[in-house]
Amino acid sequence: MAAKALSFDVGDYVVYPKHGVGRVIELQKQEIAGMQLELYVLRFEKEKMTLRVPTNKAESVGMRKLSSDKTLKEALETLKGKPKVKRTMWSRRAQEYEAKINSGDLVSIAEVVRDLFRADDQPEQSYSERQIFEAAASRLARELAAMEETEEPAALEKILDILRKAAVTWNKDKVPA
Repeated sequence: MAAKALSFDVGDYVVYPKHGVGRVIELQKQEIAGMQLELYVLRFEKEKMTLRVPTNKAESVGMRKLSSDKTLKEALETLKGKPKVKRTMWSRRAQEYEAKINSGDLVSIAEVVRDLFRADDQPEQSYSERQIFEAAASRLARELAAMEETEEPAALEKILDILRKAAVTWNKDKVPA
């Protein structure tokens, strides 16, 4: 019964935690190792990748429908918050950021985007910081674009605009009086 709790139709946008937003392009039945399996065939345009997920495993791998409007609002509010800068080693922070991105949770991804964003007047990022920031921002933008039925570049610009406005607020606190 639990396997039917999550059902996706052909054409639905879905979020696969490790890959982001994809689209169900087909439902297939295949025989694998002597067993009949029903599979969702997902297409991830950006990565030019096709993924087959057994329908009975969709829930356990964390596959989900696009976030609710409430979750999207919460994620966009998260972007406006004060960036949290941890003083731990970069390798540990990088692992935490990757785990948040791969969780597929929109608010966690927004936290990574917020924490790694650098305004033009701030110090440069390292290459690896920039890579993680871009991965998180892209993941967030793709889901936002799918939800608002717009293109990814427009969604990314909306995210960056929110971040720039928030940076002005948080950076003015640092200016000595």
